[in-house]
Amino acid sequence: MSLQIRKDAELDFLSLGALVHRLDPGIVPLRKATECHIHVSGGEFNVAANLSDCFGMKTALASAMSDYPVGDLIAERVKAMGVKPIYKHFQHNGVNGPNMATVYSDRGFGVRPPVVFYNRANEAAALLKPGDFDWKAIFAGGVRWVHSGGIFAALSSTTAELAAEMMKAAKEAGAVTSFDLNFREKLWKVAGGESKAVETIHRIVENVDVLVGNEEDLQKGLGIPGPEVAAKSKLDANAFFGMMENVTKKLPHVKVVATTLREVHSTNRHSWSAVAWMEGKTYTAPTAELDVYDRVGGGDGFASGFIYGLLTGEKPEDAVKLGWAHGALLTTFPGDTTMATVDQVRAFAKGGSARIQR
Repeated sequence: MSLQIRKDAELDFLSLGALVHRLDPGIVPLRKATECHIHVSGGEFNVAANLSDCFGMKTALASAMSDYPVGDLIAERVKAMGVKPIYKHFQHNGVNGPNMATVYSDRGFGVRPPVVFYNRANEAAALLKPGDFDWKAIFAGGVRWVHSGGIFAALSSTTAELAAEMMKAAKEAGAVTSFDLNFREKLWKVAGGESKAVETIHRIVENVDVLVGNEEDLQKGLGIPGPEVAAKSKLDANAFFGMMENVTKKLPHVKVVATTLREVHSTNRHSWSAVAWMEGKTYTAPTAELDVYDRVGGGDGFASGFIYGLLTGEKPEDAVKLGWAHGALLTTFPGDTTMATVDQVRAFAKGGSARIQR
């Protein structure tokens, strides 16, 4: 594989994105809730946190931090997950911000799906802009892999330009670059719709080696035509692989595209797999039947396990299995970030079971 991953660096992984806190009332719909658990999250942060806490990698996050109690809570969790913070600080005025965004998400149950909505009003991360981070200094000690995503790009015109600036600096510094398309209809509807998404994201992925996203992400986030072949089920990889010719035509520099496959039978019962296209070759993980406790973060769990496999020199098929296994395990925990160990991930990737460990 022609991904040139440097062996030695100060950081294994650097992510750029927004930090949020998720209010989780469990299986109770929020409109009837009397209490909530607080999870610290962010599509880009989750990958850095998982790589640090589960896989023992040296990771960092470039993000915004608003200095008030909610920011303090979030910063404590970033520290607890072993992620090095690189913050642009904002002073909260005590009334209306700048704020750390809130995500509201119940877990649903059975035939009732989870419901997700946001309060991203006057969000500190949306104020980030090119020039806020000294990339030359950040990359001076070496960074092996750099990552961002479509959620951060959708926050404002300046966050998208900052992501493009970072990817360009990362390529110049010799890092592998990845981008999780993470197309969110609600966010892009506010930010200008699908045409704006395509225009915005294209400037970022001009310097990206690895894409994470399914066929819908590729179509809506990049404007890449859909495949002629239709998927027989959500677990059928043919529709995804059928898009790769169009991906390479539009983005010939992209070396890897990967995604999860999920068939939702009920909120708590999913069939789960994963696929990757790597420079013309295709790889598919097994299908697992999951009893899901909390599905939020499963895709980030896949991305982190997959990236870990590539960073540690695993064969492509084994890297896909590591991502698949970690994503599956992550759905068994509350919250958005990992509670798994690398030994558990490797055991599941090799076909481990849920028999009690004594």
